[in-house]
Amino acid sequence: MTLSEYQAQVKRLSDQLIELQKPIRILDAIKWSSSLEKTFLAANGTEMPRLDPDHYQRIDLGFSPELLRDRFLELRREIRRKLGRRDGLGSILCDTVDQYLLVIELLRHRGTVDFGRYSRELYGSARDHLRGDRKSLRQLGEKLCDIFSLPAAEHLTRPYDKDIGAPEAVEILQQRLGSYFQPGDIRVILSDGIVSDAAAGGDYIKVNQDASFTDIDLQVLEVHEGWVHVGTTLNGRKQPWASWLSVGSPRVTACQEGLAVLMETLTFSSYPRRALKVSDRVVAVDMAEQGADFIEVYRYFCERGLKPADSYKITQRVFRGGTLRGGSVFTKDLSYLKGFVENVNFIRSSIHSGVPEILPMLFVGKVTLDDIPILYQHYLEGTIAGPHYIPEMFRDLNGLYVWFGFASGISVINMARVQKHFHNLFSGMPKVAPLYDKVIDSAVD
Repeated sequence: MTLSEYQAQVKRLSDQLIELQKPIRILDAIKWSSSLEKTFLAANGTEMPRLDPDHYQRIDLGFSPELLRDRFLELRREIRRKLGRRDGLGSILCDTVDQYLLVIELLRHRGTVDFGRYSRELYGSARDHLRGDRKSLRQLGEKLCDIFSLPAAEHLTRPYDKDIGAPEAVEILQQRLGSYFQPGDIRVILSDGIVSDAAAGGDYIKVNQDASFTDIDLQVLEVHEGWVHVGTTLNGRKQPWASWLSVGSPRVTACQEGLAVLMETLTFSSYPRRALKVSDRVVAVDMAEQGADFIEVYRYFCERGLKPADSYKITQRVFRGGTLRGGSVFTKDLSYLKGFVENVNFIRSSIHSGVPEILPMLFVGKVTLDDIPILYQHYLEGTIAGPHYIPEMFRDLNGLYVWFGFASGISVINMARVQKHFHNLFSGMPKVAPLYDKVIDSAVD
């Protein structure tokens, strides 16, 4: 097969995959109505959410599971016939097909004990070990919960007012993202059909018309939803042959969400309370996996100091699709912490191994970290196009190299001894307002 013939086959098979996955909408298939939250909170969290036994069965999947499964199986056979069992891009395509086969089973078993089993196959478990390490996600989540719950975190928190209404937020985000994307490539729109404050689609960001925002909220949305989620979709759509890179199965969720959280961190857009949400979600998943029911998880976060509405939201995210009694739950929320750690380790390892030039490929489309060496090889051969939209620190890698190079180098230091030294140094300090309050006061004077 010539290169042009190979590329044509990749394009044809990719387009088939995109067409087959179109009707699959995982979150829509397991969504809860806002009335459930109102009823639950009105009862002060003393009664289970009033989810009808046939709640999920009333939500139309929009496809026949049996028919779609057969079509995916036929596509997998076609990929192997046309590209061969050892072809790198063919292997990625087959792995993606296998993920969608699991998704079909996940959605077929909504509200049952088997839902959790398929969720763990797709997104993992809180008891899984981090790649190359002995610690579990739950252990890391607890450690981060401690760090982001320290008095110092609260001490630094500034009283940001949510004084930006949704219409104004739409205008601000459209203006900011208009300087990152080409004209017409992204839209920011008002929506009354989403539960969260905002959500990204293929080439748009929906903003909840009933939500209000702080300026730092908009910074987060700009880099998280815009630069990462929409950016990688648009980069995938610009692929001449590998068009499947524009859509994401659960296999890419950890890389996507972890990269989005990492970008919040690298641009200094995040803050302790937001970072705490990432670790809280791991704890919530683990509690539910181990058998805690909806009310027990909800009360745990209320006792941790979260507002009832926030406690409900973090709990609802875990129990949607599964069983309210625990054990069978939706484990997708592990992806944020798992993906963050794996992305950081990937970047540090690429620098240590002398191949930092592959790092922009994180933005080439919807990928997993294991895909990137294969995609980079095909980029050099001309089948994969490089990413069009790349954050500046990944376009010019000098600063990123230095930052993560130092991070890798100082990892050999015994931090326990260092912390002991500085703890003694800081022990006599009075607890005063953060320095920036003084700066602001001086500027006002």
